[in-house]
Amino acid sequence: ISISVFPPSNACIGRYILNMQITSCGHTYQRCLGDFYVLFNPWCADDPVYMDNQAHREEYVLNEHGILYEGVHKHITSRPWHFGQFEEGILDICLKILDMGASYHHGSDRDRCWRNDPVHVSMVVNHMISSHTTNSIMKIPENNDYLKGTKPFSWNGSVPILQQWYNGRCRPVRYGYCGSLASVMCTVMRCLGIPSRVVTNFCFPCSIENPLGINEIFDCTGKNLCGKDKLWRYHCWNESWMARRDLNQCCGDWQCLDPTPLETGRGSACSGPTWVRSIREGELDLDYDGQHMFSRVNSNYVGWLSQNNAKKTKFFCDAWPCGQHLITKSVGSEQFEDITGAYKYELGSVKNKEAYYRAYRRIHPGYCNASNCHIERELSSLKNPFLSDSGINMRLKMANCPMYGEDVQLHWLLENLHGENKNLKFNLSAQIVTYSGCPMDQFWKDSVNVTLGPREVKKIPLCISYSQYGPYLCDHNIMKVVALSDPECGEVLMVSRDIVINRPPVIVKLLSQPRLKVPCTAEISFCNPLQEDMKNCVMTLEGCGLFKEPMTIDLGTLASNQQARTIVEFTPYRLGSHRLLANFGCHRF
Repeated sequence: ISISVFPPSNACIGRYILNMQITSCGHTYQRCLGDFYVLFNPWCADDPVYMDNQAHREEYVLNEHGILYEGVHKHITSRPWHFGQFEEGILDICLKILDMGASYHHGSDRDRCWRNDPVHVSMVVNHMISSHTTNSIMKIPENNDYLKGTKPFSWNGSVPILQQWYNGRCRPVRYGYCGSLASVMCTVMRCLGIPSRVVTNFCFPCSIENPLGINEIFDCTGKNLCGKDKLWRYHCWNESWMARRDLNQCCGDWQCLDPTPLETGRGSACSGPTWVRSIREGELDLDYDGQHMFSRVNSNYVGWLSQNNAKKTKFFCDAWPCGQHLITKSVGSEQFEDITGAYKYELGSVKNKEAYYRAYRRIHPGYCNASNCHIERELSSLKNPFLSDSGINMRLKMANCPMYGEDVQLHWLLENLHGENKNLKFNLSAQIVTYSGCPMDQFWKDSVNVTLGPREVKKIPLCISYSQYGPYLCDHNIMKVVALSDPECGEVLMVSRDIVINRPPVIVKLLSQPRLKVPCTAEISFCNPLQEDMKNCVMTLEGCGLFKEPMTIDLGTLASNQQARTIVEFTPYRLGSHRLLANFGCHRF
């Protein structure tokens, strides 16, 4: 007997058991034929997650390999990630996540009727990633302290994280960061049949008091002081494709879901799903968490100088607007795609201003009847004056692309826009910052007097040696360099630059052609570029379809310029496109 099952497009997703009842000679027998799974189907036109582009379905549902984009907006770095949604046991783990998070919005899960709605399913998954009090999948370290767990940046893929959570009685895995949280969510959503992708937003504001403003405070040396607001260098979240029946959408579109719990003024919480188009249009009353998502791509930066008397003064600077660069992996390519236009209209355009005014009235009820001119005047009074208003233009330009162990070379460009001499004294500073905007050690300070003739352009070289920044960098490979004029000389001018220190590469070379269930070998090599020993060196290898679980190799101590070579053997256990990932760690990073 051949039995075909055609579940309706509104069937609840999950694991089903198929029983057959046989009646013969007055007796009835029950026989279990087996079990099967029902998932969302982006190939079915009647399904709310239907996606009509085959190339997009292959990328956002079937592709197990992804790329995470990090760094800063002027220096974007990338690293591969294994989603692994088709690995053995991952589907059962994903359904366990729904079981554990079922009470989030729906009280009792007895009827499970919500499991046919991708909106509610995505809300449960979003909550379970890191917001659930006791059974969330992953925790973020408090105060950047992760000594009692795994380094957040050492993960290569979602599978070990999900397996560790499941095998550990659903206790949170320690530790992750926004990129790993968004990637794990992408794995779960793709496994359940919902097209999904990871998005990176550069210059991401996290403000508690003012939803549309982010404040950074500096002292007279140029040191960034720790305040309530944080300007994240980048932040990752998830986008999922679905038709929102609750918004009367007849066809699918991207919905924004942020699984990282962020402080909102009413406690920390994840966000979404929020229709991406509603963010661009400023329609904040239309959707879940519209206000929070709009502010994360439209906040204004305000810089302050804090002096000894606790007085704060705005300085002249050319601030990079928040949320001006949002990217994701391109379809069928290793390059990134700029999707900023999906979240906001071109900066300064009529539509951009109209959306901003519309959102401003909803965020600030006191301005609900205010004219556009009134709102514009209010916004102008909050912003920093431009450097050109002071008669000086400045910028910091990289002279090299530094790697661990190399000195940082910069050119400080100054231009006098006026017809008289300018005599200025500047304080120079460099300090480590985390990706989430927490200022760390200030490791370099200097001062310099600058004289500019009428209309003169001057280029001043700056050098920060590895011996100065190396002991402080650790896992945080971002530093901030600041040039701030002495407040006693009059107007305060500031120029800054975020600099990414690249990590030395790990080279992977296949020594034989991979074949199914046939042993294969690869050579993994790494060279210590530092003028010092690297201690506690560890190599972690991972590959979906290649390793059942990650392989860890202890390399001990590597002397300066020493090259470590390791031969590994593995046996591919399923067909498909595979990628071998290698991650190196030591006492420095």
